[in-house]
Amino acid sequence: MRMLCVAAGWTLAAVIVWLSLTPSPPQIDIEQADKLGHFAGYGTLMFWFCLLYTRRAPRIAYALLWTGMGIGLEFIQGQLGYRTYEVYDMYANTLGVLLGWTVSFAIPMGFTQKLR
Repeated sequence: MRMLCVAAGWTLAAVIVWLSLTPSPPQIDIEQADKLGHFAGYGTLMFWFCLLYTRRAPRIAYALLWTGMGIGLEFIQGQLGYRTYEVYDMYANTLGVLLGWTVSFAIPMGFTQKLR
């Protein structure tokens, strides 16, 4: 079960990378949908990995990884020509990571032990 959950998390990370680099990402017609998407995507990703790794050190490592990924992808987007570099997307990604980590504290430890 754990291997499946880890694979699902890395699949989510791959989807975020693809959505960040594709020339035509899905568009939602609400104000600031792009920022909400960044916030929700990175929040979900961090939350998922917090369920899988309950110790502080792995959580810090994943928080740094996802934050670095979000910043790095923005720089890559700026070089692609068909996407734009936006500092506010970096903020949304980072706030999503922080929210995902924070929300994970609301999940009982017994639940996360089942994922091991």
